[in-house]
Amino acid sequence: MPTKPAVEAVPDEDAVKAAAAPAVKPAAEPQFRSPPKMPGHMPGMHGRPQIAPRAMAAKEDFAEGDYVVYPTHGVGKVERIATEEIAGHKLELIHITFEENRMTLRVPVAKARTAGLRKLATRKLFDDALALLKGRARIKRTMWSRRAQEYEAKINSGDPMAIAEVVRDLHRNAGQPDQSFSERQIYEAAMDRLAAEMAALDGTDKATAAAKLADYLKTIVKGAAVEVDDAGAEVEAEAEGEDAE
Repeated sequence: MPTKPAVEAVPDEDAVKAAAAPAVKPAAEPQFRSPPKMPGHMPGMHGRPQIAPRAMAAKEDFAEGDYVVYPTHGVGKVERIATEEIAGHKLELIHITFEENRMTLRVPVAKARTAGLRKLATRKLFDDALALLKGRARIKRTMWSRRAQEYEAKINSGDPMAIAEVVRDLHRNAGQPDQSFSERQIYEAAMDRLAAEMAALDGTDKATAAAKLADYLKTIVKGAAVEVDDAGAEVEAEAEGEDAE
């Protein structure tokens, strides 16, 4: 059976054309295609939650063969960097392949930083993310639909610390209530992202990294979850009944 060709996704194509065109007047707002539905996507929640914007990635130089992280797609590999002509203008593009999704993404070098493209996390940063998993879950006093949106935004930020927060908050130890179906989907999506970056750092495959991560979580014994307000401050539990006189 012949192998299907890789699908080429160019989410920044409109941005490429706008960057290449002379700055005569503001370009009309580009109409982007809806991104592919990620595991854990909640039906009816197409809008982005109002949370702090993702910090711009530090300026980095990329080379062929580098493993990189694109916020909404996770870990990929730089296949090549080439100059191509788009709309009559020559632009330098980074071709990133995502083998698991059989997809190629083209990111303009000039837009890589603002798009959040980065190299793999340092070992220290990733270890800090793993250490974060040991903390108690911090659950906001709000509807699940809003929390789910915030969790998805953290996963799509590409930040290992933010993704670790999702795993920390949704992980269940033995003896704790089971996750709901939607909680499980979002949890698995966050675990998948962490495992993919761990595999690239360790030089192993994602299945091995996922098993290693699952074993690590089994060693963690947590206390009860902590309720927090919208600002992230802990909320004291309300006393039940009246104080004894």
